[in-house]
Formats: sequence, C-alpha cells, structure tokens
Amino acid sequence: MSSENDLIKLYSTRILALAADIPHLDRLEAPDATVKKRAPLCGSAITVDLRLSDGKIIDFGQDVKACALGQASASIVGAAILGRTFNEIETARNQLKSMLTNDGPVPAPPFEGLEVLIPARNFKNRHASILLALEATLEAMQQISQENYG
Repeated sequence: MSSENDLIKLYSTRILALAADIPHLDRLEAPDATVKKRAPLCGSAITVDLRLSDGKIIDFGQDVKACALGQASASIVGAAILGRTFNEIETARNQLKSMLTNDGPVPAPPFEGLEVLIPARNFKNRHASILLALEATLEAMQQISQENYG
C-alpha cells in the first residue's frame, strides 16, 4: 500500500501544471485519422485527430478526459508531437512503458519531459492512462498507413 507521501509526490505541482495546460485541445475539422482510446481501470479516455504529410505529423488535435497523470502525459506529448514520425512515436511509447514498468530510462528527446511521471511507477493502475496519448497517436498513424498502402 502506498503512503500518503507517495500520493502527494505523485500529484506534484509540476504534474498538475502540465495537466492544466494541454496543447492542441481543439479537434481537427478534417483529420486523416481519428482514434479514441480508453484506459479501462480508471476510465480515462483520449481522442486523437491527426494529419500526416510525408510520414510526419503536421496537425494534431486531442480531446483528453483523463486523470491528472493522463492529462500531464497528453500535455507533454502534445507539445512535442508535430513533425514526429511513426518510428519516433513508437520509440517514445516503448520507452515510456519501459520507464513505468521496468525502471527503464526516461524517453529520449523530444519526449524527455515524461520524466515527471516517474513517481507513477508504483501506481500500475495509472500506467494505461499515462500511455493513452502515444497509443492513440500510433493507432491513428497505423490507420493512415493502411489506408494509403493497403
């Protein structure tokens, strides 16, 4: 059982500030793909819209209905998302998952800000919420790839 101090550390001032300032909260009018993902344990959900050009994200919108940890993750991802490729997003997702589950290193730039979520390692029921933004983005990119390349 986690102590009260662990919970206070988990919901740090930095995490709460990120959760209050999420970039790209406007949905796109004509996205190339839209994906909604939900974390069943906590009920957090995110809907991601994106447009790609030459394999890179050129426009991004998100609707975030998540706990403060999921919101903070969406904030960090949203700030770094434009110009990223599928491989960069997949690497960031894999690194974030490893950071949370295997005490792996912090994700590489431009996603190094996800380091603020290290205290969530001990709260496995929050991991899915933290991964939502990257998972939804990857799925949207895969949809576009399948539509374009069959």
